[in-house]
Amino acid sequence: MPSSESSSTSARPSDAGGADPGAASGFEASDYFDVDDLLDDEARAIRDRVRAFVTERVQPDIEQYAQRAEFPRHLISEFAEQGLLGPTLPTEYGGGGHSNIVYGCMMQEIERADSGLRSFCSVTGALVMYPIWQYGTEAQKERWLPALAQGEIVGCFGLTEPEVGSNPAEMQTRARRDGDDWILDGHKRWSTNASIADVALIWAKDEDDVVRGFLVETGRDGVSTPPIEDTWSLRAAVTSEVILDDVRVPDDCRLPGVEGLKGPLSCLTQARYGICWGTVGAAMACYDAARQHAQNRTQFGKPIGGFQLMQERLVEMVQAITKAQLLNWRLGTLKDEGTMRPQQVSLAKRNNCQMALDVVRSARQMLGGNGVTSQYPVMRHMNNLESVITYEGTHEIHTLVVGQDVTGENAFS
Repeated sequence: MPSSESSSTSARPSDAGGADPGAASGFEASDYFDVDDLLDDEARAIRDRVRAFVTERVQPDIEQYAQRAEFPRHLISEFAEQGLLGPTLPTEYGGGGHSNIVYGCMMQEIERADSGLRSFCSVTGALVMYPIWQYGTEAQKERWLPALAQGEIVGCFGLTEPEVGSNPAEMQTRARRDGDDWILDGHKRWSTNASIADVALIWAKDEDDVVRGFLVETGRDGVSTPPIEDTWSLRAAVTSEVILDDVRVPDDCRLPGVEGLKGPLSCLTQARYGICWGTVGAAMACYDAARQHAQNRTQFGKPIGGFQLMQERLVEMVQAITKAQLLNWRLGTLKDEGTMRPQQVSLAKRNNCQMALDVVRSARQMLGGNGVTSQYPVMRHMNNLESVITYEGTHEIHTLVVGQDVTGENAFS
């Protein structure tokens, strides 16, 4: 892949039949099948711009933020400048108007730095901005979308609850009519951004058990957003609860364009698509760290990359990354054509999250003891991916989604 860190030499074995240790460098080594050539000029240009931003502005400090369990809030405005917040939404509402391939490339690059930062961008664009654009009124779009896109305000998404995860139909959060207003009561958990959010998109059941979405300003009476602090994962992100205690909101806070679980599930499809690409970025970062280490670390009189077992690990990594890259490209083309199905996103999310965890764990072993330190990004990515493989549909749930699709049999219960 062309970049400031790429070499112009081939990443393939030399003509002499041996490995050329200087053949592949930087991002080029992570694109073994030249998937880069499948991108159009706009996608490559935007990807390279975001790649440079991540390399220069994000990566140098992200380990320290994760160690402190602190979200780098100063990056919000820079994310906005890079067009990372709502990149596929129409420009008239502050979005980028870009293709889904561009969106995927952006998420790949930001998660190459950290899954928590990609989570911030995914939540903003896919879980907050997308439903406002898709299901909101014109007034709601004008009020919220430009400010979210510019990073002037922060949004969060409230679906999961302390006792309700994989089966959102069981949600306990309630919304009841009171004249022209609604009264919301409930408890949401694992909400990225909530403790710093200005608005929460809350999904609740009304008196008839119909699921509805509400835009709830977090400064309203009865809203609290305590952070969840005892985590080993996504430490450079804000993860919180949203507690709603007799919260009164006017009817114009309700999203009128959708009822039922279609609303939240359609949002999750948008975000899961970004996860499919993002996890590849995390795997690329760890593969590259392991590959460079294998070239530079000498034991028993030669670089460890010269030993068969180390080469096998690297080959397994780049093979898995390559398959995921091609899967993402095809998924993105289907999405841009308007023919992508949610089950296809489930298959990609399932595959790519597991692929990334396998790559990262193998990279950690190649790095030896140093692999558990902040000298390398690998342990941080590994811990982050333990969350990514769980949130927005666990590995097992996506297995059942695809299983039902290929057999016609519902195995959820």
